[in-house]
Amino acid sequence: MTPERLRELIEIFKSKRNDFDVFASGIRQWFLGHEVLLRKNSVHSVKYRLKDVDHLEGKLQRKFGEVDLSNQDFFARLTDLAGVRVLHLHQAQFVDIHEAIRAKIDQNDWVLAEPAKAFTWDPESRDFFVEQGLEVELRDTHYTSVHYLVRPRADSPLCCEIQVRTLFEEIWGEVDHQINYPVPTQNIASREQLRVLSKLVGAGSRLLDSIFRTRE
Repeated sequence: MTPERLRELIEIFKSKRNDFDVFASGIRQWFLGHEVLLRKNSVHSVKYRLKDVDHLEGKLQRKFGEVDLSNQDFFARLTDLAGVRVLHLHQAQFVDIHEAIRAKIDQNDWVLAEPAKAFTWDPESRDFFVEQGLEVELRDTHYTSVHYLVRPRADSPLCCEIQVRTLFEEIWGEVDHQINYPVPTQNIASREQLRVLSKLVGAGSRLLDSIFRTRE
């Protein structure tokens, strides 16, 4: 990819940045105002962001440096230009969130750009996500989250990545992001500490599940 083409792609994203902003912020507000999720207190908080231009430039250079992306390929292959993160406390709440998203898709308000996928390192979590009808990918990086890529319609260039995870998983993800993004750390001690943190996160999540099951 030539420097000129790289600049062209950056400018294309800038020209649609407001459209991405409107779409992603609308998704965030939908979660925050959803009647059932509010009544059942299923969502703790919702965040959204647009891809930083400097980070986008770095990603294009790293992943597509030797590829001459067309404008259509650019929007088809870079599906994280806008993102919404939905955080919840315990596992049972995920079922409510997943059902709300699925209903939105069934109503044709959103279109999945690809099948929703759960990422986890934990076999027990894998079984839970399979029960929800999700494709599951086990990751030895210990990353845990469920991803939905949604568009307002099938032919739209706009795509928003919805990530759903627990607060415990968010803590691990934020620490991992600072250490391993955009370049993975080569520090063996840091990698081992992240692995231990993921085990603590898993234990904390199970304890929370148990606390809420006991209360109910």
